[in-house]
Amino acid sequence: MTTEATCRRELELEIPAEVVQKAVERVAKEFARVARVPGFRPGKAPVTLIRRRFADDIKSEVLQSLVPEQIERAVSEKNMVPVTQPQIDKVDFAEAGPVRFRATFEVLPEFELGSYKDMDVEIDDVTIGDPDIDKALEELRDRAANFVPVEGRTIADGDYAQLKLKGIPAGGGEPLEADSVLCHVGGQETMDAFNENLRGANIGEHKTFDVSYPADYPDPKLQGKTYAYAVEILGIKEKKRPELNDEFAKDVSEAQTIDALRVKVRENLEAARAQRQSDQTREKLIAQLVKMHEFPVPQALVEQQMDSRLERTVRSLASQGVDPRAVNVDWVAMRQRQHDRAIDDVKAELLLDRIATAENIDATDEDVEKEIEALAQRSGESATAVRANLTRQGALDRMKSKFRSDKTLDWLSRNSRIRTKAGEK
Repeated sequence: MTTEATCRRELELEIPAEVVQKAVERVAKEFARVARVPGFRPGKAPVTLIRRRFADDIKSEVLQSLVPEQIERAVSEKNMVPVTQPQIDKVDFAEAGPVRFRATFEVLPEFELGSYKDMDVEIDDVTIGDPDIDKALEELRDRAANFVPVEGRTIADGDYAQLKLKGIPAGGGEPLEADSVLCHVGGQETMDAFNENLRGANIGEHKTFDVSYPADYPDPKLQGKTYAYAVEILGIKEKKRPELNDEFAKDVSEAQTIDALRVKVRENLEAARAQRQSDQTREKLIAQLVKMHEFPVPQALVEQQMDSRLERTVRSLASQGVDPRAVNVDWVAMRQRQHDRAIDDVKAELLLDRIATAENIDATDEDVEKEIEALAQRSGESATAVRANLTRQGALDRMKSKFRSDKTLDWLSRNSRIRTKAGEK
């Protein structure tokens, strides 16, 4: 029986009586050889006694022996590809008769590939000009800036106030304390209450004021809360950015002159632009493929994708120094919000796999070896150690699968019409 519009399958199967009886006799003899029965030496108890005494254990062994074979035979005959372990129920194991049971599992969907060659996608055109290079250089200056003390005046917009502060949440709770923290006065990222109370203040002054954080404030610990702050101004600092000259170029890069640095920055921006356009091309090709094909996907694979998406979010938080366990997030709700995108992810994987098969696209051992060498260089480990770790984690097959998908997307890009919004490519 097939449940329509899903990948769930139910098979009512039967193992012939003669097959069952042969298995029962074989298993009973094995039990008789090793079983210990009071009044009989090991291996000498009659098989008929063994079959009565160990009836349930013998049935269990027979089922474990015969059921997987029967399922595998039925699945093969029907050209199914299971993606979950079969769940067995409705077992009818009558004495001297056939064994009947139901197996329920999910399978890969069957679908016809639509026209995937010569697709037409439009991507954003991003031109790199002098203003972009100037902006990138300014960002480099910001990152290379030093904070220098200011004396003889009060705090003005643009200054960085060095503060000792303590914040008590309204209604009680854990206070916020810092012995030395920099606050960018007048900065867009700074709460207005800090700007208003620190502007015009001097070193050594004490300020008290309340700060009410909005419900969508980026730090979940502060969202929607009001804190009463007591602040001491320890110092005033200015952000001094280096001059755009040859010395600056040498400090921030391997370039020897500012002109050479501008060339390097342009090259980096062009490479980033090419990567952005490549990523966008892939995203739009995948979206178009998914939209062109309507078929059900196994819920088990969707669940795996939802887990993967959630894991990526957790890893991203951890890489930013945020403890995911301490963040006030409804992880169950967040996981459920990934459901529709996870369905598209699974569809995309299945479609790319079918296209790769149709076009004889595959990952090679050389592809894998190159990636292992690159991972080894980045980690400082030997290629042998990296390969051993990947093998132990079962990651080599996943790596090959990703290479195959990437190669397939590259093939689709070459065999599609990719247009930028500024004109035909």
